Amino acid sequence: MSKDKKAEYYIKPKEFKAALRKYYDSDVMTNDLAENIKKIAYGLSYNASFINYSYKDDMIGDALIKMYSALKYKKYNFDKKTTKDGKATQCNPFSYFTTIAYHAFINRIKKEKKHHQAICDYKEKVYEEIMTDPNNTHGHVYVKPLEDDDA
Repeated sequence: MSKDKKAEYYIKPKEFKAALRKYYDSDVMTNDLAENIKKIAYGLSYNASFINYSYKDDMIGDALIKMYSALKYKKYNFDKKTTKDGKATQCNPFSYFTTIAYHAFINRIKKEKKHHQAICDYKEKVYEEIMTDPNNTHGHVYVKPLEDDDA
């Protein structure tokens, strides 16, 4: 990612945490908090793991919905502590929301692969039915090759 893209999607974790705490206290969504959530989703979409998917906009949309849902229901716990190397540290909200976005991306990929597989299976079935139809007027005959498991 270029420096311009990094700057465009960069979030200052301390400011994000402060905006999140302010939202939890007042239930008023600020533009800064909404912009930070958007930056997380769009920034993650430039990760090498997700850059070339044709449905990247759907992935971003799913991530935004999941992160806004987590905001609405105040899923992030400021008091939760995790131990790291024997030290008690506070959970980072940037990491928390990035993880939500990451899982939304992965779930969208799984849905799209399942959908693609269903289409491929359907095409193969229809193609096989057409090619093996005894009333085929085109004179073509298709014989499905045996798979390794069938032999």
